[in-house]
Amino acid sequence: MTSTAPMRPSVVPSEPPALLLDGITKTYRSKAGSVEALRGVTYHFVRGSFTAVMGPSGSGKSTLLQCAAGLDQPTSGDVMLGGNSLRGLNEVALTKLRREQMGFVFQAYNLLPSLTVYDNIALPLRLTGRKPRRDEVHRVLDQVGLEGKARRRPAELSGGQQQRVAIARALITQPAVFFADEPTGALDSSTSRQILGLLREATDRAGQTVVMVTHDPVAAAYAERVLFLSDGLVAGSIDRGTPAQIAAAMSELER
Repeated sequence: MTSTAPMRPSVVPSEPPALLLDGITKTYRSKAGSVEALRGVTYHFVRGSFTAVMGPSGSGKSTLLQCAAGLDQPTSGDVMLGGNSLRGLNEVALTKLRREQMGFVFQAYNLLPSLTVYDNIALPLRLTGRKPRRDEVHRVLDQVGLEGKARRRPAELSGGQQQRVAIARALITQPAVFFADEPTGALDSSTSRQILGLLREATDRAGQTVVMVTHDPVAAAYAERVLFLSDGLVAGSIDRGTPAQIAAAMSELER
């Protein structure tokens, strides 16, 4: 496993990265005491890259994704999306930013059961005040292999097909950054490979920036780089690692 040197804004190339985490800390406080989930994470995600984030339980990987996506506020530090800081934005501004520049796929598909596949995919555009064009909805339907399922409802689809709808819904706005949190956790291995192939295609063909949290070395091997966290800090990375190499690196962290 290679070490990952912190990258400060002053040394980032002239074109800003898709996503920059600058000294992110996150402390949760309760009556039982304080827990430091992140302890000064600095990292940049290159445009058009696919990065998997891994680490032992409690390493801070889900907290990192939540802060990076503006779903939670870091205690200190800054998150910059395409060179624009999220610090100080109110919830209205953050919601607008998430709708227009971020895509999300989670283990739970979060589809609206009363809407058709077509309308679930078109929903993010409607929420931004845009009238969806049929051609753009059908383009992403075709991209995820669901052309012909537009009038179905989620309950009529398999779990893998529902996750494809969730991916199409995330892609329809052509987001700057696509966040995935255990997107294959509820799927069988064959369907998982199909879903991961779609995420890989999103970077290779469409130039999307994908940040995926996973515990699965096989899933992580689809990414160009695996970023490892341990105790709220960046512990290292592997570029284009095999499942065996990634699993070995995880074993080192868990000792």
